[in-house]
Amino acid sequence: MKGVVLAGGLGTRLYPLTKVTNKHLLPVYNQPMIFFPIKKLVSAGIEDILIVTGGNNAGDFLRLLGNGKEFGLKRLHYTYQEGETGIAAALALAEDFADGDKLVVILGDNIFEEDIKEYVEKFEKQEKGAKIFLKEVKNPERFGVPVFENGKIIRIEEKPEIPKSPYAVTGIYMYDNQVFDIIKTLKPSKRGELEITDVNNRYLEKGELTYEILKGWWADAGTSFEAYYRAISLVREMYLKGKNE
Repeated sequence: MKGVVLAGGLGTRLYPLTKVTNKHLLPVYNQPMIFFPIKKLVSAGIEDILIVTGGNNAGDFLRLLGNGKEFGLKRLHYTYQEGETGIAAALALAEDFADGDKLVVILGDNIFEEDIKEYVEKFEKQEKGAKIFLKEVKNPERFGVPVFENGKIIRIEEKPEIPKSPYAVTGIYMYDNQVFDIIKTLKPSKRGELEITDVNNRYLEKGELTYEILKGWWADAGTSFEAYYRAISLVREMYLKGKNE
């Protein structure tokens, strides 16, 4: 399996911090935000990783990350997303990189506690389809929200006014190679973007979507200043606890 970290966009919700840098390069306690998803992929045994970036500061990723040697990688791959055309559009840029392999995709501003090696191994055994990761949150209306019926997800609603469950679809996804054909059939949403929720709903329609519920904490660090501060606090607590054990 291969890994993809999506780190494009303009980061307008964290302006003016993002006036001179990409939000994924901002510090989260003791390291740049982009380090966290890369380290999760590496700890799950994934050695082939693509960084999808964009904006005016794409070159800073290369200066910071280099060829990935710091993470124990032989090389990192890079590609560039023009504009803000959505998560699915960013993922589409990984088609050549995937070369038929399954993918683990992590949004560059999603930071989470749990190791995903177990789930990567489960998905490797999954014959086909996709896997998403859920987390119970206080404000699910800000995210994609799964709708359950008899314990099964029947659809995912993007930022619903009245959420039908307390769960958010987190920015961790696993896909087989069908994902690129699905993306090619999508139409832009009202936001003018190709939505990853539409991708996941297509897999649901095919009966090929599985899900896991994250056990540890999860932070979507790039959505607001409060979310960014929460991520810093959680990471700080994690590191201080580790030092004291």
